Amino acid sequence: MIATASINTVVWGTGNVGRAAIRAVDAHPALELTAVLVHDPAKVGKDAGALAGLDFTLGVAATDDIEAVLAAGPRAVVYAASGDVRFDDALADIVRAVRAGAVVVTPALYPLYDQRNAPPELRDPVLAAVEEGGGSLFVSGVDPGWGNDVLPLLVSGLGTDVDVVRCQEIFDYSTYEQPDSVRYLVGMGQPMEYDPPMLMAGVPSMVWGGQVRLIARGLGVEVGELRETLDRRPLDETVSTRTMGEFEKGTQGAVRFEVQGIVGGEPRIVIEHVTRIHPSCAPDWPAPPSGDGAHRVIIEGRPRIEVTVEATDEGENRSAGGNATAVGRLVGAIDWLAAAEPGLYDALDVPLRPAAGKLGRRRS
Repeated sequence: MIATASINTVVWGTGNVGRAAIRAVDAHPALELTAVLVHDPAKVGKDAGALAGLDFTLGVAATDDIEAVLAAGPRAVVYAASGDVRFDDALADIVRAVRAGAVVVTPALYPLYDQRNAPPELRDPVLAAVEEGGGSLFVSGVDPGWGNDVLPLLVSGLGTDVDVVRCQEIFDYSTYEQPDSVRYLVGMGQPMEYDPPMLMAGVPSMVWGGQVRLIARGLGVEVGELRETLDRRPLDETVSTRTMGEFEKGTQGAVRFEVQGIVGGEPRIVIEHVTRIHPSCAPDWPAPPSGDGAHRVIIEGRPRIEVTVEATDEGENRSAGGNATAVGRLVGAIDWLAAAEPGLYDALDVPLRPAAGKLGRRRS
């Protein structure tokens, strides 16, 4: 049930995820955007509507005064700042907001996707903040989380026999407007001897292993171990992209990796990423039905079931569409979390709910 009183909500960060979060909070009938926190001094004082790419103002000016915003006692915080290269800082920010009594939703802390199996040094500070301040935390991925937890579990229920659950993200990363992440974390455009941090042995399992275990828990099975596969391809020719410039011939142009959950000695739960900087690279690998990106769930068994989701936002951008759906899952959970007991939640705890109260309600 949607709350009758508006839930005062803060959006913390206004990058790829934060822009979508501002729009989602503004669109939600149970939420009221009361503050936007930014790091960049150039954004301070700007209206949230402008930062979100809306063509109308929201009457909320961005600020960098974290203490003042949290002291005002917001009921909810969408933490949209990145945790990829500043994990400790992101954890400290989130613990601070939970301790202030806020319901916090975020994609930033991937080890807490599967919070029950998270290491104590991450889990314990959050639980202490919950106990002290009465807030809550729900972490769900931006790749997007629903594609690696609730959707495959839902679709698996349509099968008579289920042999393998496979979740795919298939994307042209030239549309993903985070050049440092694309070029250095993932390694696009780098020499083939370069070791991208995101692809180093053990890192994919650290990031996506929690989602494999979530699926396993939903299916009632135990994952004996996680295994990884990795394939990288160079560009055959130099390519030019609209948003990120040139990528030279012979440099990394495509990556394909899997995180496999081994059940009974076999890879039964697989999260796979197929990532290109240009569609000409690795044409034999899986491709989206159209455009530059899609998320796909494949249930191998009887019957074989395949579901592909394509989302677009911000000028037909598939990466922005993926971000927006991930944000929709998080923001859509806020009123449920606000009505629940304080705690640390994961995707199997928090229901994916219909867009009640939103149909035909778009502002203009």
